[in-house]
Amino acid sequence: MTALTTPAGPAPAAAPRAGRPHLVRWLLRLHRPALYVWTGLVLVLAAGLLWLWGPLTDASASAWRQYGACGMSPRCSYDQDAILRYKDVYNYTTLALNALPLLVGAWAGGSLFGRELESGTARLAWAQGVTPARWLATRLAVPAALVAVGTGLLVLLHNRAWSAARGRVDTAKSWTDTWTLHANGPTTVAVALAALAAGALAALLWRRTLPALVTGLCAAAALRGVAGLALPHMWPAVTRVTTLEQGYAGGGIQLGHGLVTATGAHVPDPGCASPDPGACASAYAKLHATGFYTQSQPFSHFWPLHLTTSALVLVLAGLLAWAAFTVLRRGTRLGAPVRKGAGA
Repeated sequence: MTALTTPAGPAPAAAPRAGRPHLVRWLLRLHRPALYVWTGLVLVLAAGLLWLWGPLTDASASAWRQYGACGMSPRCSYDQDAILRYKDVYNYTTLALNALPLLVGAWAGGSLFGRELESGTARLAWAQGVTPARWLATRLAVPAALVAVGTGLLVLLHNRAWSAARGRVDTAKSWTDTWTLHANGPTTVAVALAALAAGALAALLWRRTLPALVTGLCAAAALRGVAGLALPHMWPAVTRVTTLEQGYAGGGIQLGHGLVTATGAHVPDPGCASPDPGACASAYAKLHATGFYTQSQPFSHFWPLHLTTSALVLVLAGLLAWAAFTVLRRGTRLGAPVRKGAGA
């Protein structure tokens, strides 16, 4: 008789393994107030730019047509409030968009990294099996995506709003205006991303909230200054030659000017300021000048200038991020996770 075998019971459930914390979810929950503020700021500015793009531009353009139709009439009726309203909203939104990288740099240094390093929240994550390198990568990647999407949307809307007023609103800013120039193109997005990396590096160097906040803010301002100084020189300039009677050519971003001699050489302009045309002609004759030359960046170079400048700033952002990883790796013994019970 065969022996009855007792059917084997179900295999015991494996003990639940302590999983690593979901870094993205943890990051969004920990910095939920900042996420709300950023979302609200983007929505408010986007609404203002949409208002500027449509109704405000149309109303201001109509008011300027009314003003132009007045001629020399002393009794003229036109919508001055529409003109002033357009001007105010444009200035406020443009300045706010230029200030966004500064806010990103200050927040990255003070809250995103500085406060977590100072309070020990970062070490808590490392003690739960998260390597410092992964912790830093997550805190750079997720905010970078949010900053790029939000800032990129606002830059696009600003460019469309400015383009809608070009040639229709007499007081519309020129594309060469420094605030308009950067608000209209991707350099603002690139500077914001570089400011994020600069804030991270500042926090890892200081490991204190307030100094990291100030350093991140200053670094963002410096990056904005570098972008502003570099942009006009990031693409070959156009040289225009005019006669002495025509004077210097205007328009675009001016980079240099001077005299053209009979041999075709370019020499500095002595700067004749005499009200007597004959005196200036005599000074130019001594230099054998035949005309003027002007080096400038025309509007057709707008996108090449922005794209090359953005590439330069993104390279700086990459270097700052690499420096942040280097400082973190040295400070945490080549990125080894801190185990529970290990001394701080």
